[in-house]
Amino acid sequence: MGIRAKSVALVVGVAAVCMVPLVISVTADAAPDLLLTRDRPVLASSTKTAGVAGRFAVDGDMTTTWLSGSPAGSQWLRVDLGRSQRITRVRVGWGPEFARSYAVQVSDDGASWTDLYRTGGGDGGTDDLKKLSGAGRYLRVLGTQRDGTGYALRDLRAYGPGPVAPATESAPGTSLAVPAAAAGLAQAAKKELAFKLVSSAENSTVAWRKQFGYIEDIGDGRGYTAGIVGFCSGTSDMLAVVTEYTRRKPKNVLARYLPALRTVDGSDSHAGLSGYPAAWRTAAADPVFQKTQEDERDRMYFDPAVTMASTDGVRALGQFAYYDAAVMHGVSGLRGIRSAALRKAKPPKQGGDEIKWLSAFLDARVAEMKKEEAHSDVSRVTTAQRVFLKAGNLDLNTPLSWRVYGDLFRA
Repeated sequence: MGIRAKSVALVVGVAAVCMVPLVISVTADAAPDLLLTRDRPVLASSTKTAGVAGRFAVDGDMTTTWLSGSPAGSQWLRVDLGRSQRITRVRVGWGPEFARSYAVQVSDDGASWTDLYRTGGGDGGTDDLKKLSGAGRYLRVLGTQRDGTGYALRDLRAYGPGPVAPATESAPGTSLAVPAAAAGLAQAAKKELAFKLVSSAENSTVAWRKQFGYIEDIGDGRGYTAGIVGFCSGTSDMLAVVTEYTRRKPKNVLARYLPALRTVDGSDSHAGLSGYPAAWRTAAADPVFQKTQEDERDRMYFDPAVTMASTDGVRALGQFAYYDAAVMHGVSGLRGIRSAALRKAKPPKQGGDEIKWLSAFLDARVAEMKKEEAHSDVSRVTTAQRVFLKAGNLDLNTPLSWRVYGDLFRA
């Protein structure tokens, strides 16, 4: 693998304002700006309630709430503004479960994010952030606190000079605020399935939760490969995991190896890592280390890949294909594969056919894998993802059967 590779809740506190659709925001110290987020398409990292609860944050109703899944960790709510918008003000209204640490971010592609605002001292209620400076098509509130059961976001409003993008037509049976592809891996069962599929290739088992202590040098030039998605000592992601683990729990058995991990990053060297595999296996019994692996997997690979795939308008199979590519090639490698596919086809959000797009994407993925001897076995694509695509199973409906490296798996 390569390097894989948060804003205040808006609440309208004046009852009279909540009774009518907000289009103009006027304050004593700001020029009139347009409301950009009302009933725009929404994508959430998770939700505790069924259906399309993410839309509740942008429906203008302070009595409805988006409740994220738990634990808190890195949970986010993303709004598609329809076109790149300059943002000057954001209001965020939290419910009882608010984020103490969070950021408000913007992005042009839904994958690379820039902070408009970040705090580690949130106190709930309504945060009105003024005189902001940034632009992007996507706006995201990202909760980053490390404890708690999740977040409750009642209202999210962003303002700018506009013009406001035209309303998005909804598919039959869906909310205006939720694109058809949004469900996908945002559903807990589908996310779990994606982890099993990746684990079948990375660890030769679908029991991914038993892989926290896995570690070996597989001779691919990346040093040690370890953990639930094959974090590598030579590709920065293992360093990121141990760094975050040490931030959460300073006195741990891996902390003393941080200087050596920084030194060997980018190489296959084991210099300074005597006893490291045994220490990794010891740490794997610690729930804090297990949670760190899961959170860093999501932060570095899962969240960026699923966001990019959702932006392209693909469903669960496509989202998984993007995620699997990010795990092996890094998010930068995923972008390169996507760019190669764009020379052959268009994703659904650009008017293309989903099956043709995913076929082109998988072709580009196989071509990238064959550039490296360590990845020359492409069965995780040809006898797994390609099989699902040929069957037209774009939603990854179970039961599934597939082969990786000749082994048969079922889920």
